[in-house]
Amino acid sequence: MDSRSHTHVTAALRLCLHALLTGLLALVAVRAVGEGAPHAGAVVALTLVTAGAYAAGALAGTGALAASARQGALAASVRPGTKAAATWLAALGTLWLALLALSPDALWVAFPLYFLQLHLLPTRWGVPAVAVTAVAAITSFVAHRQEIAPGAFIGPLLGAAVAIATVLGYDALFRESERRRELIVELVATRAELAEAERTAGTLAERERLAREIHDTLAQGLSSIQLLLRAAERTLPEDAPAAAHVRAAREAAQANLAEARSFVRALTPPDLEHGSLAAALERLCARTTGPDLSVRFAVSGTPVELPTPYEVALLRTAQSALANTVRHARADRAEITLSFMDTSVALDVVDDGRGFDPSGAPVDERGDGGFGLPAMRSRAATLGGTLSVESAPGQGTALAVTLPLAGRPRDRESAA
Repeated sequence: MDSRSHTHVTAALRLCLHALLTGLLALVAVRAVGEGAPHAGAVVALTLVTAGAYAAGALAGTGALAASARQGALAASVRPGTKAAATWLAALGTLWLALLALSPDALWVAFPLYFLQLHLLPTRWGVPAVAVTAVAAITSFVAHRQEIAPGAFIGPLLGAAVAIATVLGYDALFRESERRRELIVELVATRAELAEAERTAGTLAERERLAREIHDTLAQGLSSIQLLLRAAERTLPEDAPAAAHVRAAREAAQANLAEARSFVRALTPPDLEHGSLAAALERLCARTTGPDLSVRFAVSGTPVELPTPYEVALLRTAQSALANTVRHARADRAEITLSFMDTSVALDVVDDGRGFDPSGAPVDERGDGGFGLPAMRSRAATLGGTLSVESAPGQGTALAVTLPLAGRPRDRESAA
C-alpha cells in the first residue's frame, strides 16, 4: 500500500487484514457447503472470485510480486487516493453484494471492507462508503432472516464506528509523527547552523582582538618611535656620526609600522575592507531590510577618519543591535545614525518594536532571548566609551554608543 505501511506495526496490521478477509470468505464458503444451502456452488465460486480479485489488488498495491505488474494499469497502480484504487474497491463491493444476496454469512465481510475503504479512499468518500456498506449489511440480515433484531443494527454500525475511529486515529498519529520528524530535522539543521555561526563569530572575535592589540600596542609604539627618531634626526647635525644610525632606525620603524598596519587591515572585518564605516553600515541596513522590517541609515556631522578599533566596535555594535531587533523586537522600522561630533563619535540604533525593561536581568543570548547588552557595553568601555539604552515594553528601543575622540589625534593620524 502507501509509504506509511513500511513500519513493522502497519505491516502486521496489513497481514491481519488479509487474514481476516480470507478467513471470512472461507467461512462463508464452508457454511454454505456444510448447511447445504440452495446456491452453495454459486457461493463457493463467488468467494473464490472475490478472494482472487482481492489478492490481485493487494499484491499490486504492495508490490510483493513482480508478475503483478503485468496485470495491467489497474493492478500496477492500486494506491490510496487513485482512480485505480476506487475501481478496485467498486469491483470488490460489487462481488460482495452479489455474495451477500446469496448468503447471509457474507455480511461479516463488511468489516474488512470498512478498513479498505477508509484506507484507499479520501476521508470525504471513505466515510460515506463505510456507511453505505453498513446499510447494505443490515439490509441483507433483515432480508435473509425476515426479522428485525437489535443486533442486526448494532453489529454493523458498531463495526463501522470502530473502523472509522481506528483509521482516523492512526492518521492523526501519523501526521503528528511526521510533524515531529520534520521538527527534529529542522532542529538538527538549526543546530548545525548555530555551530557554524558560533565558529564564525569566534574567528571574527579573535581577528578583532588581534587587530586591536596590534593597533594599540605595536602600531602605536612604532609610530611613537618613528616620531621620536624623526625629532632626534632633526636635532642632530648633518655630519654627526649618529645621524646615519638614527635615520636607519627611523626607516626600520617606519617599515615595521607599515607591516603592522597591513596586519590590522588583514584582520579587519570583511565589511570594512572595501570602504568606510558609513558604507559598511549602509550595506548592513540594506541587507537587513526585508518585507517585515525597513532599516534606514543616516550620517550626521562631518565624517572623520576613525581608528580601526573604533570602526570595528561601532560596526559590531550595529550588527548586534540589528540582529536583536530582527529576532526579538518585532519592529516595523529601524534607523541607524552615525554622528560625528567635535570630541566624540556616536552610533544610535532606534526601532519601533515591542521594547523591554532595561533594568531587568540580562538574558543569555543562547537562551530563549537576549539583547547582548553586556557585550556591547564591554566593547564600548574597552575604548573609553559608554553605552546607553532607553526602552520600555511596547515603546520601542533606542541604543546609543559614544566613543571619545578628544585626546586621540594620533590614533586618527595612524589609522589604516
